[in-house]
Amino acid sequence: MISKVTNSNKHPLIELNRSYTGFELPVVSSKAFTPKIKLEHIVAFSDAIFAFALTLMALNIDIPDLALDLSEQQLTERLYEMIPHLESYILSFFIIALFWVSYHQIFNHIKESYISMVYLNLVFLLLITILSISTSLAISFEKYQISYLVYYLDVVVTSTLLMGIWWYALRIDAVSETLHPYFKKGMLVQLGIIPIVFVLAIGISFINLNVAQYFWLILIPINIYVRQRFKH
Repeated sequence: MISKVTNSNKHPLIELNRSYTGFELPVVSSKAFTPKIKLEHIVAFSDAIFAFALTLMALNIDIPDLALDLSEQQLTERLYEMIPHLESYILSFFIIALFWVSYHQIFNHIKESYISMVYLNLVFLLLITILSISTSLAISFEKYQISYLVYYLDVVVTSTLLMGIWWYALRIDAVSETLHPYFKKGMLVQLGIIPIVFVLAIGISFINLNVAQYFWLILIPINIYVRQRFKH
């Protein structure tokens, strides 16, 4: 004899359904198979990817094989040749650091883990690792426009996705209810400026590559203005 299943202690992921036999049989909800990842684990994993990307960038700097019998003038000349590579690395370091700060500004205000946010986060981290690869291209071929076009295009796509993550979090009410509306809008504006600036830098690279390499520094005063504009 099959006994009826009582619903006194139902599991939140189990629904009871009455079959054609007239008996109540447990049916597992589709939510039971949805991956659930803790928010702190997502952020910790993301920090590790950021650290890996920065390390990979540093490994791409070509340290010259210096002979021990070099004169001081020869050593100075060899070190001077490394300056363009160091400039590209430092600029790229600060760009990834900008993404890291913006990333935590977003996820510090996410209430809980959503699987859709997890997938978007994974795509974003993939682009961060690709950014470290495109950085090595810009470091190795700093005099060629195509290397910076690839690098800046990667930055545009990555920053656009990060803005999309924040927009999506607002849309599904994934952020804290205590956030001021000015902060929500200000973050959206601040994130949206990044791809616009780098698109402009791509256009400038067709006129003057040296200016394009440093044009993104205009983000510093713009971000200061945006924070003051949406201060609450």
